[in-house]
Amino acid sequence: MFDTMPPMQEQGGSGQLRWRLAEDEESGTLFAKSALSERHVGTGEYRGMEFFHVNARTIVNKVPATSKMPFSYTINAYRGCSHACTYCFARPSHAYLGLGIGEDFERRIVVKLNAVERLESELRSPRWKGEPIAMGTNTDPYQKAEGRYHLTQGIVGVLAEARNSFSILTKSTLVLRDLELLADASKRTHVRLALSIGSLEREVWQLTEPGTPPPDKRLEAVRRLTQAGVRCGVLIAPVLPGLSDSDEELRAVALACLEAGAISVTPVALHLRPGVREHYLEWLGRARPISWSCMRNVFARAPTSRGPSRTASPRSCARYKSP
Repeated sequence: MFDTMPPMQEQGGSGQLRWRLAEDEESGTLFAKSALSERHVGTGEYRGMEFFHVNARTIVNKVPATSKMPFSYTINAYRGCSHACTYCFARPSHAYLGLGIGEDFERRIVVKLNAVERLESELRSPRWKGEPIAMGTNTDPYQKAEGRYHLTQGIVGVLAEARNSFSILTKSTLVLRDLELLADASKRTHVRLALSIGSLEREVWQLTEPGTPPPDKRLEAVRRLTQAGVRCGVLIAPVLPGLSDSDEELRAVALACLEAGAISVTPVALHLRPGVREHYLEWLGRARPISWSCMRNVFARAPTSRGPSRTASPRSCARYKSP
């Protein structure tokens, strides 16, 4: 499934990755020098993708105290995401590595090969107090690469064994591969899953999330997870102005999720950070010019790429909805 390529160099000329960087991790650098060994070009079902194998210095990340997120610790075994969601807020994280936030983010995936071993070590530390850990807060832990590397599967097993509570957010039906593992973990500790289902319209799904399973398959995943005893909610995320924000569509998604057994259904407005905003609006101008006219007006007074991000109201573009 992979062809091994020559070693990648640290910094340098065109096409090389900027591996070592200061980041919001306690160590101050993300990857050890020993990680800069090789990249793998996908073949077969992974054709068109590249995977960069690295060894992370840490795997449990502390969320900055200033964050408004409802969790304090996260795990992200992958960077980049093959789901290719046009609006993904994590795209700029690839720029930190010297990669592009467009196709590079979707096709060039960083794989933290030692994620499971690092987690085992960090949970044994006397400093660790068993705080809840969130997964899927940056890129999807059940994206396509997980089918090959099984890192999320290993992480779930370690957390379950340690009886450490955790949550997972995903768009992928690959989560069902670990159904028995998650059901067993739910008996040992507090486990919470959420599926992201932004629209039931296949046209909107194919347009905005081309690398994800279709919405009806995700609804079936919600049903099977809840039947297995795994607490599973749904995020209607994000609500896309001019594409998926009509009252009828939102009501249809909510009702379908409740019928599938979701324990909660929460809409989330589109939130465009600097960098993502420019990427999304450029894409929208090509794909849906009518919706682009709306978004251009919504973000007309938005700050530059160095300024803060903007959130669009779920109802801000309803009148621009394409027929």
